[in-house]
Amino acid sequence: MAKSFKDFINQEVNPELVAKLGIGNKMIIPKIDKVIVNVGIGRSLQDKSFTDHVKETLRRATGQQPVLTKAKKSISAFKIREGMSIGMKVTLRGQKMYDFVERLIKVSLPRVRDFRGLSVKSFDQQGNFTIGVKEHLIFPEINADEVEKIHGLEIIISTTARNDYQAYWLLKLIGFPFKDEVKEKVK
Repeated sequence: MAKSFKDFINQEVNPELVAKLGIGNKMIIPKIDKVIVNVGIGRSLQDKSFTDHVKETLRRATGQQPVLTKAKKSISAFKIREGMSIGMKVTLRGQKMYDFVERLIKVSLPRVRDFRGLSVKSFDQQGNFTIGVKEHLIFPEINADEVEKIHGLEIIISTTARNDYQAYWLLKLIGFPFKDEVKEKVK
């Protein structure tokens, strides 16, 4: 029987993390908390069908229905009013999150044209990692022949790590393809 991605993390990644980070308490081993996939729909001001297109592509890529995000305040320079729909997002947790991360690492990222690895500069100080994708066509669930409009998206991997160093090693051991840069420990 094939091992699930979650079992791989629990049985192989976590012991390596404990050794690498010197963790004494197994309850504070860093883990992936949630994955957020976000798309801005600013183009929908001129093209109303763009919203439906983004909704369908997010649903196919994540297996979950997206929700609209609304502007919190008005910004006249961008022609945005408070309460206006400005984006769509999906928050993945549990088994869907593990399935998405596995597909992202093993299938989607290798499909990116001229891919040379992820930059370690995309970590924030709280241990979260953000990936910007220019074309949503990297997901195998989306048929390129059916696509009329190409859009980008943002994938945020939220972890329980205490800092970016711990998050780096968590994602590195899981299999995220980072460039040859090494994340130095924050003192």
